[in-house]
Amino acid sequence: MPQTFDCPKCGAPVAFQPAADFGQTRPKIRCDYCHSQLIAPDELAGQPARVVRIQFGSGSGKAPKWLWVLLVIPIIGVIIVVLAVLGVLAPTIYSVSRAPEQPRTPTRPNIPTKESRNTFAPVSLTFGSEGIGPGMFNDGRSIGVDGAGRIYVGEYTGGRIQVFDPAGKFVSQWSIGDRKTLLRGMAVDRKGTVYAVHDGTISRYSGETGEKIGDSERANYDDVTAAADGGLVAAAHGGRDDIVVLDSTGKVVRTIPAAISSASGDSELSMRVAVDGSGTIYALGRFNEGVFKFGRDGKFINRFGGKGDQPGQLRAAYSIAVDGYGRVYVGDIKGIQVFDGDGRYLAKIDLKGPAFGMVFNDKNELFVIARDHVNKHSVPAP
Repeated sequence: MPQTFDCPKCGAPVAFQPAADFGQTRPKIRCDYCHSQLIAPDELAGQPARVVRIQFGSGSGKAPKWLWVLLVIPIIGVIIVVLAVLGVLAPTIYSVSRAPEQPRTPTRPNIPTKESRNTFAPVSLTFGSEGIGPGMFNDGRSIGVDGAGRIYVGEYTGGRIQVFDPAGKFVSQWSIGDRKTLLRGMAVDRKGTVYAVHDGTISRYSGETGEKIGDSERANYDDVTAAADGGLVAAAHGGRDDIVVLDSTGKVVRTIPAAISSASGDSELSMRVAVDGSGTIYALGRFNEGVFKFGRDGKFINRFGGKGDQPGQLRAAYSIAVDGYGRVYVGDIKGIQVFDGDGRYLAKIDLKGPAFGMVFNDKNELFVIARDHVNKHSVPAP
């Protein structure tokens, strides 16, 4: 049965046929979005997907040493001439072009220029950088906020979860597994309970200490989000694309079977979910490139989006969230597109990198994890 994994380079969903045994060579496939050549993951051996390193030229086709000498000598001569000319002209150029020093204007650190141009939802806070140290992110793709404003960021590979105060200051960190663990999704409720999706299960942890509280029944879960009533809404893929509503202990309350595929007529192998304050569920079909809306009773209402590059169309969509006004935010390779509850396109938020995870706090502020940094966006009222 075909499975999916996230492209290690751009994060887009990639379908592949898993290896049947340890001796079978992992297939080389190509990402449809960034066109990187990839080696599929091998779950039997615990090996993740990786980008193929392309070597140019053959091992036996080395150029003769005399040819390198002929190429290097003219280059050295040119460099010497250029340095000599610059040595004579540089003082003159410097004295003519030098202007009185102007006082420097203070700049806000760590806010990329592209993101600072947003008018719909400007950046009010940013923190993090690439790395593995405290407060740094190697592959951050999940984010949550509790009732006290603490921010939780999860790494896709290894399951490291870091905790920050409302100002973005590092507080603590803990892990849900080892380097082979893949954190597929994460949600945080108001009490600070962290719900982590890995190995097909939703596990509950104390957000403050990382102590494990319990597990749901294994149902091939792929994503989870916290609902306003204290329950959960999850995406499952046990042979079909189901939306599952659970209580806070992981007990199944209701299931919407084959939610996207039954509405679109096309299979869906990677689904993200969001829920608004009234219980309306929005499912992002990453293969269908669309958003599917369901009532709290599970009845399909409508769909919007569609594959393309025009405003309101999606390209390599990855994340979805709903704000306190019922507006729907979809993160794709172009940034974050904003829709009203009926799917009408409203605006776009520019980002440096893909929006791998999004969440709103009680103040209706949007938090985005873009792999190696977190942004907080101030969202306007309608």
